Amino acid sequence: MKTLIGTNVSILTSDIISRNMEKIKIENLSLVFGKNRSKAIDLLKKGQGKSEILEKTGCTVAVRDANLTINEGEIFVIMGLSGSGKSTLLRCLNRLINPTIGKIFINKDDITNMSDKELLEIRRKELAMVFQHFGLLPHRTVLSNVAFGLELQGISKEERETRAMETIELVDLKGYENQKVSELSGGMQQRVGLARGLANNPEVLLMDEAFSALDPLIRSQMQDELLLLQEKMQKTIVFITHDLDEAIKLGDRIAIMKDGEIVQVGTSEEIITNPANDYVTSFVENVDRSKVVTAGSIMFTKPTIARLKKDGPAVVVRKMREKGLSSLPVVRTNRTFLGFINIEDAVNLKKKEIKSIEEAIKPEAMTVTAEATVEDILPLLSKTTRSIPVVNEENHLLGTVSQTSVIAEMTGKDKDEISDIIQKAYDL
Repeated sequence: MKTLIGTNVSILTSDIISRNMEKIKIENLSLVFGKNRSKAIDLLKKGQGKSEILEKTGCTVAVRDANLTINEGEIFVIMGLSGSGKSTLLRCLNRLINPTIGKIFINKDDITNMSDKELLEIRRKELAMVFQHFGLLPHRTVLSNVAFGLELQGISKEERETRAMETIELVDLKGYENQKVSELSGGMQQRVGLARGLANNPEVLLMDEAFSALDPLIRSQMQDELLLLQEKMQKTIVFITHDLDEAIKLGDRIAIMKDGEIVQVGTSEEIITNPANDYVTSFVENVDRSKVVTAGSIMFTKPTIARLKKDGPAVVVRKMREKGLSSLPVVRTNRTFLGFINIEDAVNLKKKEIKSIEEAIKPEAMTVTAEATVEDILPLLSKTTRSIPVVNEENHLLGTVSQTSVIAEMTGKDKDEISDIIQKAYDL
């Protein structure tokens, strides 16, 4: 867990894990439905559009030249509207649907060239899928449903039930193992589906609109539970959704699809702050940016600072007067953040001919990490007129977030315009 906000306020969230190891790679993948696929592929290569190819060949282009790299341990969300190709692309990952052209690598193994026997082993041991409509066996108990995949693998009853019970506890269904799934609520049935997917300890979990059929409150709870489970499991999860809010909440990275094409890949912040085209812009225009945009993206990385051992009171006063500032963040030589010094205190030290600024440092400043969102920072602005220091885990100063940058982000106004408004408010 990581503290996003320091002194006086403590907000916790999952660690943002650096994931560089490639788990899944999709190369130049296209999927065409119809009898005249070879001609459709030729037209694809010539750059013709989906509607043109349908008109000339009668073929439907479901996925067009998809290229993706999905890293180990991340939740990778593929989203788009109905008909965008997102679920079709997911089904190519375990070859429930065979791509027309292109390659899919899992752990650097090309599964597009695997035999049925090899593919069966991959599906049993490395991949699991959770469907929108659960796909459960209603006449069986929760325990029997969760153990079903292990049963198909020929694992002994004792071992499969032991493993199934461990997974049932993991998804908070202990006590329900002997109930028929038909007796459970929709949310609990989806937990059974998730437990069944996890029971054989897959490396990759494929989730196709897994929470879309649930009521909004239960859906939100399942999203929270998936994030908590991911903290423990660190699986590679490919999650399909048509809901941008769900994508933002769950995804470490997001791919947006339109008409079978991947139009942008990035973190939710990258997509919202730098949409690739008008389609993405329209998709994200109603998103609450304060929940997504982070301190790291709006901080000033070269703030004026006071250095404890190098800058005496006279230097600090001069720096503040030159910049029109009333206080400065104080750091050690290695940029460890110590607090703030006010101009009045620095002037007094200068008058007393004291050479060090150490005794005037006010250490009770609130800090945030680079991952803190604007929503996290807003309550702090009502408690201080200073900029908010942004620090890393070692408490090294990375930059500062000003009132101006936060308000500009919230309103979309120019920073100079915001500065004028703030100055007028102070003058009043």
